[in-house]
Amino acid sequence: MKSTHLSLIAGTVALAAITGFATLNAPGGPAAAEAGSASSLPVERSSLVCPAPSTSDLAETQYTSYTPLGSEAAKGGGAKGEGAEGTAELKPALPVLDDDEVETDPKKIKKAEEAAKKAKAQADKPVLAVKEPGTPVLAEADGSAAPALVGTATGRLAPGWAAQQTTTVTAGGARGLLGVSCTAPDTDFWFPGVSTARSRQDYVHLTNPDDSAAVADIELFGAKGAVTSEVGDGITVPARSSVALLLSTLTDEAVNDLTAHVTTRSGRVGGVVLTADDGSGADWLTAAADPSGTLVMPGIPADATSVQLVAFAPGENDADVKVQLMGKNTTFAPAGNDTLHIKSGMTATIDLKDITRGEPGSLRLTPVEKNRATPIVAALRVVRGTGAKQEIAYIPATGPVGARASVTDNRAKGSTLSLAAPAATAKVKVTTSAGSGGGEPAVETYTVKAGTTTAITPKPPAGLKGAYALTVETVSGGPVHASRALVLPEGGVQMFTIQTLPDDGGTVVVPSARQDLSVLDD
Repeated sequence: MKSTHLSLIAGTVALAAITGFATLNAPGGPAAAEAGSASSLPVERSSLVCPAPSTSDLAETQYTSYTPLGSEAAKGGGAKGEGAEGTAELKPALPVLDDDEVETDPKKIKKAEEAAKKAKAQADKPVLAVKEPGTPVLAEADGSAAPALVGTATGRLAPGWAAQQTTTVTAGGARGLLGVSCTAPDTDFWFPGVSTARSRQDYVHLTNPDDSAAVADIELFGAKGAVTSEVGDGITVPARSSVALLLSTLTDEAVNDLTAHVTTRSGRVGGVVLTADDGSGADWLTAAADPSGTLVMPGIPADATSVQLVAFAPGENDADVKVQLMGKNTTFAPAGNDTLHIKSGMTATIDLKDITRGEPGSLRLTPVEKNRATPIVAALRVVRGTGAKQEIAYIPATGPVGARASVTDNRAKGSTLSLAAPAATAKVKVTTSAGSGGGEPAVETYTVKAGTTTAITPKPPAGLKGAYALTVETVSGGPVHASRALVLPEGGVQMFTIQTLPDDGGTVVVPSARQDLSVLDD
């Protein structure tokens, strides 16, 4: 009989299997693995997916992609040999073919085969590819034909790899500035703030980066609990493809404020929601942070004219939370809305109106009773402007920056970086990268006082050409939550979009092995 000792290799394989999109390699080989204490290892493979930007023929989209400069271990790419330098490419997803009818006309069959062959060839050509860490790359696309993207980064380009698509639509029901950070594929997503109201057109986009089909389910929850739906189960997302589903087609109920829960039975997908509101514009809603008793939504603009909080309690217990705004100098509770009761399995909302009153802020939710921290999910719907000049954006609850986080597609004007320290004073380092077409990177350090929000207008790189990236790193102190607002005025409308900056997951802490990894006979 044989017994096998648990090794670092086994632990690493298990961890890679859990994350699904990252693999690791210990710098220095087996000798380093035997060092004793836990070590931080750079990921050597990561995946991102981006949804199809728009269905509007007026859409103008800019894609950006970037890998930050990292540690010496990450720069070296870890493993040696073929492909050690790495690649980071985003390619078009394959179109989803309609198989409802069996075609018998030879000419139509041949035409379909030629179209499929052309699509496959197109999908093999990168839309954009990062060549080296520290310098962003960009690409542009116009109209409604721009596809969803799927991609993988390897070697030294994998740790911290980030991408974004920013779309401007100047007229129509989807008018607005629509920004979304491309996301890592996963199996579980929460979207507080969606709607099936007649004034809304909310599409959930599911993108599958893998070579086999994924199967997903969508549940909807309103103020009275689960919303009846018979068509939200068993949604097939073909290999390397993307599907978009209009939420109002999943149910006969028109509900203003909902929470959508997307899970996969098999495979993994990237999930985001495109929302369009008649008269208020459009933007992307990314998934909220996993259910937790304490949540932070950073970066409410100083000139927000309306802020709505949407929260949901997914467990068996009701939740009672304190609602607090972390402002420029202190934390305070909004008058009349200092607490929120969220019933189990139901969506609750608060209209916070113009809560910031001319100063930037971040919203913090904490349990009323510390020993009853019921997990919840939450997001903010933010409006700037009034009347016909309204524009919307979303701020989902997000995790802290942690070791590092990056956001791409910053322009010469229009970017605001918000940093919130909910628990303790923190020091952060903000790196402004080189521009995609030229420019010198720069580094600044900021101190964020406990319970406050600091809004920063980044200084663009000297000699900037093109777009640049911002990278935020926690230097010391408590956790910091961050978001970036991008404002691109158009036709008298202050079009804007907000992206949160959770930890990029560029490194993983793995305990080192002290023991011989051999298999022993009893």
